[in-house]
Amino acid sequence: MSIPKVMLIGALVLFSGIGILAFSKKKSKAPPAVEAPVQNKPTVSAPTAPKQAIAVSNKPVPELDLPNIDRISQLFTTGSTKLPIVETITYSSSVPWLKGRPAWVADYAVYYGTSKHFIARSLNNAPDYFSQNVRPGSKFNVFKKDKNIEFHLVADISHLKLAFYYLDRGTGERVLLKTYPLGLGRVDPSKPSGTLTPLGSYSLGDKVASYKEGVTGFFHDQKTEMIRVFGTRWIPFDQEVGGSFESAKGYGIHGAPWVVDQKTGQLVENRDVIGRFDSDGCIRMLQEDMEELYAIVVTKPTFVHIVKKIQDIALPGTEVGTPSR
Repeated sequence: MSIPKVMLIGALVLFSGIGILAFSKKKSKAPPAVEAPVQNKPTVSAPTAPKQAIAVSNKPVPELDLPNIDRISQLFTTGSTKLPIVETITYSSSVPWLKGRPAWVADYAVYYGTSKHFIARSLNNAPDYFSQNVRPGSKFNVFKKDKNIEFHLVADISHLKLAFYYLDRGTGERVLLKTYPLGLGRVDPSKPSGTLTPLGSYSLGDKVASYKEGVTGFFHDQKTEMIRVFGTRWIPFDQEVGGSFESAKGYGIHGAPWVVDQKTGQLVENRDVIGRFDSDGCIRMLQEDMEELYAIVVTKPTFVHIVKKIQDIALPGTEVGTPSR
């Protein structure tokens, strides 16, 4: 083969190799198929999602701007640490404000504007709201007659928490008594609150109820055992105050519903509904929390403020006795 032919063939081979190499590198740099990352997709919260902010924002919810405080024992203790809105009474069947018959716990309750449940818990030094066994010299707490007291409950929707305050109208002092976990209404983006629980401020009504197993009534026009719906206590909303968005009718605060335990066949409290958006709009509380709250507030003016977060409400009075946030 002549030299020119050899050089021509070599050149063709060389340029072919360069072309193949260039094509191969271009192919290797092509980007892979793009998939939207799962973590960037909007999260849709199921109605029963536990301890989750309502689906009005994909941003994480900051921690509750409230300290975990429990001063409830200071309402019931007969010792020196009791709060200034209560006083300790020594029981006597003979009292100057009642003539002609002996005074009983019910009479003390009426005279001092304090519920029998409150007196029973103080008398028993335990969460026993019914035993009222008194004898001369028995001691228990009542609300002071010269104190103008009202209670304010702030339900924080974003954190499913309730802040419980008392307000001394005479001194203007407001004190945080306790924070409780809640269950609230199912998520509904069409509502101002983002849930079936109404947004706004409401006074609590006096048509309260205490339930136990076997007590029946009508719910949604059907006869039912009331403890299965409302737990052991019920306090209704009464009137809308402060420009509330929705009517108070039909709403209230009550205990967690009771259900049949599949293993024992007995009725038990369904504690799983607390920390969830799962109700028809009412505020739900654990049995021990609801019974405690009920005993304290049912004889005094009480207001519930339902807000998306605690910072949305400006309560009356000046807060005292709470650590800096």
